[in-house]
Amino acid sequence: MSTNPKLKLYEEFASIARAIGNAHRINILEHLGQGERGVYALSAKAGLSIANTSRHLQQLKRAGLVQSKREGKYIYYRLSGDNVLFLLKSLFAVGEENLAEVEKVLNGYFHERDAMEAVSQKELMERSLNGLVTVLDVRPRDEFAMEHLAGAINIPLSELENRLLEIDKNQEVVAYCRGPYCVFSFEAVATLRQRGFKARRMEDGLPEWRAAGLPLQSGIGK
Repeated sequence: MSTNPKLKLYEEFASIARAIGNAHRINILEHLGQGERGVYALSAKAGLSIANTSRHLQQLKRAGLVQSKREGKYIYYRLSGDNVLFLLKSLFAVGEENLAEVEKVLNGYFHERDAMEAVSQKELMERSLNGLVTVLDVRPRDEFAMEHLAGAINIPLSELENRLLEIDKNQEVVAYCRGPYCVFSFEAVATLRQRGFKARRMEDGLPEWRAAGLPLQSGIGK
């Protein structure tokens, strides 16, 4: 460990870089961006064993990226603050700009499903307030119930094909989900366009909308 104060700081900052240097831990942070979760729920969402999920959470906690609280025998985790989202957004931006493999994936899966420009937060807010769009949340019901964009309707991606009649075909649909790379919104937009809807996706997800201080609701709502 260095005695140089600057290097000491850099060593501490490097511990954060090590904590997010794992795809599963980044995925866990995205899930925690939807709201507070227990280990059991997180393991199911992330597709990991409970033991592995716990180990990843401890790494994230030591780096100051998540916080925890105990209720009885259960422990619940949450992001330590919006700065975690800004950190991930910066990481993604650097990757998109500098890594050829990232560009390859984006130009493959993501751009094949949606090469159109995504709707910005500002545009969606204005159009939603004026009743010009249907805001569609395609996340699972439990995530929608925790928090969602004000006025959004919830049709999980797995149910979309069977519930198209619930969506006004005469109005543009803007779909969103967990974050900028959440595949749910890309798949939803592709499905809607195939069925004759005018559809786009929001450029970010719910956590970024929250961090911008834009209106949210909780509960089942619509």
